[in-house]
Amino acid sequence: MSGNASPLAAGRRHSVARRRDGAVVAVGGTAAGECRVGRWRGIVAVAAGNVHAARNTGRSHTVGLRADGTVLATGWNGDGQCEVSGWEGVTAVAAGWRRTLGLLANGRVLAAGRGTEGQCDVRSWREVVALSCGDWHSVGVRSDGSALAMGNDRRGQCAVGEWRDLRAISAGTLHTVGLRSDGRAVATVDPGSGACEVSGWADVAALDAGSHHTVAVTGCGRVLAVGDNSHGQCDVGGWRDIVAVAAGAAHTLGLRADGTVLAAGNDAEGQCRTGAWSGVHAA
Repeated sequence: MSGNASPLAAGRRHSVARRRDGAVVAVGGTAAGECRVGRWRGIVAVAAGNVHAARNTGRSHTVGLRADGTVLATGWNGDGQCEVSGWEGVTAVAAGWRRTLGLLANGRVLAAGRGTEGQCDVRSWREVVALSCGDWHSVGVRSDGSALAMGNDRRGQCAVGEWRDLRAISAGTLHTVGLRSDGRAVATVDPGSGACEVSGWADVAALDAGSHHTVAVTGCGRVLAVGDNSHGQCDVGGWRDIVAVAAGAAHTLGLRADGTVLAAGNDAEGQCRTGAWSGVHAA
């Protein structure tokens, strides 16, 4: 569930993408209005909040970062996770279960929403260049390539203090994955799902952590996936010409170089019905 300048975002029941013209498209569950993005313009990045599996209420949210550094949000706001209208100077956004993070140009981080487990205690963070939200924890990368984590650590998902030389990071439900500058991946911990079995990956250009699976795109446009595959969310080995990926609770999205989007996994709410999308832009 990454943040930063992502053109794609996958939640539990919905999928979102930013088009080349700055408009946004969304498919899937609409119980909380999380797909009400049709009027958004000037968007440079999107993020999708998750719905924690144990409390599968059908309520999530969507976040959009405008080119002017302001932020939009729509969907469930039960914990104030959509109260971002006053944010300015934001360069990246991330959304998780009941919260939203925003990265400022000066490397500091804003947070809105649920902080019961400490996942919003990010005001002391400095020199952050990338960030991500999991269900109960928040993670970031500093400009020196080291990692930060706050929140629930009962499974070791915050054990990233020794990671170095990172350029990206992503948080799932009980695991965290990081991308090193040499194109290799590191992960902690969630041994039950296999979502951390990334040590053999190489030439990784980008990665994303779903609830219990991890996906990555390589420099040659192929997609790697490990972890829970109960809905076919890891059946992406045949995808080609991919330039960006997003992992949701139980589905995976892949952006092709031609601006179309592939999807695999749970489609119970129509979150994989991206076939009509075009003009989705990675840069």
